[in-house]
Amino acid sequence: MKAERIEALPLTKEQASAYAKIVIGQKLGVNVKKAVYMGGGSFGRAVSVQCKDGQKLVVKFLRAKGMLEKEVHDLKLLARYSTIKIPNVLFTRFADAEIPVDCYGMELIEGKSAFFARGMLLMSKKRRKDFADKVTSALHAIHSCKNDKFGDTMNADCEGWLDHYRPFAEEVLKKAEEYFAAEKLQESVILAMRAAWEKFNVIFSEEVKDACLIHGDLNVCNIMVGKGYKLTGFIDPLNSAYADREYDLFQFDNLTGKRFFLRETYIEKYGASRYCLQKLAFYGLWNEVYCYIKSGVLIGFIMDPLVKNMNKRLKEL
Repeated sequence: MKAERIEALPLTKEQASAYAKIVIGQKLGVNVKKAVYMGGGSFGRAVSVQCKDGQKLVVKFLRAKGMLEKEVHDLKLLARYSTIKIPNVLFTRFADAEIPVDCYGMELIEGKSAFFARGMLLMSKKRRKDFADKVTSALHAIHSCKNDKFGDTMNADCEGWLDHYRPFAEEVLKKAEEYFAAEKLQESVILAMRAAWEKFNVIFSEEVKDACLIHGDLNVCNIMVGKGYKLTGFIDPLNSAYADREYDLFQFDNLTGKRFFLRETYIEKYGASRYCLQKLAFYGLWNEVYCYIKSGVLIGFIMDPLVKNMNKRLKEL
């Protein structure tokens, strides 16, 4: 992971839907009945496609170069270990003059994102805990895949977790200082980062012994639910790696995740390191700053709670 700005290739919703029809014809040889733009983040655009032969799938366009091989590799790897559905990759297509962005096709996971299933927020505490139990069991199954080295799933080459993570964290802090000096990052963010960096050796004093496969972005947006809010799948891994398994837990507290006791449930079932809460605060803040550096988009309602949590956890040391 490099902390640098990535310029997203231009792609409108209308273009994505039109390109999806072309891709399906080329790759599957069938006609498209309907192509509906689903949404996307900084570098992705997803289109739901219903073919005339009844087949339903998703075409995902990647607006940054070099993402295709990694994302497809990680989906296939995660699918081998997850006990909950990970979408099966059906085909890949590299950019050319006709369609100027990479893309791939995958099976459609039925349902909707747990974040947008608003009725789930009103479920009983027991049902929310049951949901957390299923999510965390599936994530732990992924974590059961271990490697002899830490690092990217396609090139794990570090003997220890900090050999991989510390250089990355240091680079993110350096870039954050540059952004702050240029008045592009709030003082509250850089002050929290500086304070956390001073305690780095304490926060990460306990050795991470196992290099576990992680999803990398398992928040409520990437957890799919179907009828009756039944768990149907995990989608959109990001920066999957052989890592500290706790690196997968900070996303559980983002957005509406706290409502479902996801992080607490995982720790209760599978244990945690001594300074787990401080590590999760550090991971969460650094990840959000990293995303800001890459995309240029700072989301206050996500960043502000992370800064507050970092300061809170530092006081507990």
